Amino acid sequence: MNFETLLADINAIVWGPITLCLLVGTGLYLTIRLKLIQVFKLPLALSLLFKPATGKGDLSSFAALCTALSATIGTGNIVGVATAIKIGGPGALFWMWLAAFFGMATKYAECMLAVKYRTTDARGNIAGGPMYYIERGLGLKWLAKIFAVFGVGVAFFGIGTFAQVNAISDAMTIAFDVPAWTTAIVLTLMVAAVTLGGVKRIANVAQKLVPTMALGYVLACIWILVLFADQIMPALQLVVHSAFTPISAAGGFLGATVAQALQIGIARGVFSNESGLGSAPIAAAAAKTNEPVEQGMVSMTGTFFDTILICTMTGLVLIITGVWSGDTAGAAMTSAAFAAGGSAIIGQYVVTIALVCFAFTTILGWHYYGERCWYYLTGKHLGEKGIKLYQLTFLSLIAVGAFIKLDLIWMLADTVNGLMAIPNLIALIGLRHVIMAETDKYFAKRRAAVLDELRVQ
Repeated sequence: MNFETLLADINAIVWGPITLCLLVGTGLYLTIRLKLIQVFKLPLALSLLFKPATGKGDLSSFAALCTALSATIGTGNIVGVATAIKIGGPGALFWMWLAAFFGMATKYAECMLAVKYRTTDARGNIAGGPMYYIERGLGLKWLAKIFAVFGVGVAFFGIGTFAQVNAISDAMTIAFDVPAWTTAIVLTLMVAAVTLGGVKRIANVAQKLVPTMALGYVLACIWILVLFADQIMPALQLVVHSAFTPISAAGGFLGATVAQALQIGIARGVFSNESGLGSAPIAAAAAKTNEPVEQGMVSMTGTFFDTILICTMTGLVLIITGVWSGDTAGAAMTSAAFAAGGSAIIGQYVVTIALVCFAFTTILGWHYYGERCWYYLTGKHLGEKGIKLYQLTFLSLIAVGAFIKLDLIWMLADTVNGLMAIPNLIALIGLRHVIMAETDKYFAKRRAAVLDELRVQ
């Protein structure tokens, strides 16, 4: 048995029925107990995005969200969606929606807990995330360490490096005929220039780049959708129908069962928006706020922007242009969709620029996540020397990421993602009473404030 076969077997276990039920089940439970917070409190959450920063912390709430989005809006929105539809058919997009809808409640809960249980590390920086609410909330330090180990694994071998670097390298080679070794060198130097400046420099880059790149890509998608407006409803019908019905082989598409669509849709959905993974809480913990519930709601919007908005648009462009059933895959498939919808030149450049920007910011965000997990594990023993070792290792993995086989990258990324999610989801279930109590207390206080204001008037 070779390594790839072994990894495939492990991946099948990690993303088997237990993990899928845990992911969706936790989100469903929180959705019910929090009374559809992702629906009824979404307007409030959006309004809180630009609330002035108050309270202790390293970043504004918006900066913390942009840092989290820098890690989530990445290749999952372009390559991940294309891969999901290529393997599972259009129905995979439906399961991505489902994972995102319930994932919004999960994202709220984990980011709220991150602020509630955060602390200050030996360097004077805010420290928070699943490691801390597992240790301080559940009292299970061994489980917190397991999460941190998997968090470093995702940063090193999953979302943080290989998948992003490989996507950037492929896109630059296809669009501009840039050799992989050139991309590897330039990218490594650019990442080093930003990440060595710490979380505030990462956040500054994210605040400028994330909204700009997301808006530009969305406008490009809207342009294609307007041109093919009459195909949108048939595409949506195909998505829903394919989610519950096996779809036959056609052209370069090999066919897919409902189980394949469900599994790949949820796995790619989690890869894209990271709800339940436990990564976003690490950034949320750094927010300047005294209200854990407010930061939870702000962070919840990240899943909405990432999957409900951007992944949906990518998926519809792939389906209405018909390229999903062709012979292309990954970034080339998305480029072909934009080329079919507009022009080859525009399609090529839109996808390449978006992919490079998305993937670059994801690398920055995951450098920070991995560093915080690494520091949790080694800070007391290695201190600053440990951080330097982490940074050197991360940059080295970026340098080699462009030369690793794509199929192996996605399999490895999916595996470590699933392993990271499990301890976090266990913590959310274990701290469910804290989540409900904090939420009820916050909204009771808001109602009381409104009543007091009415009495004064």
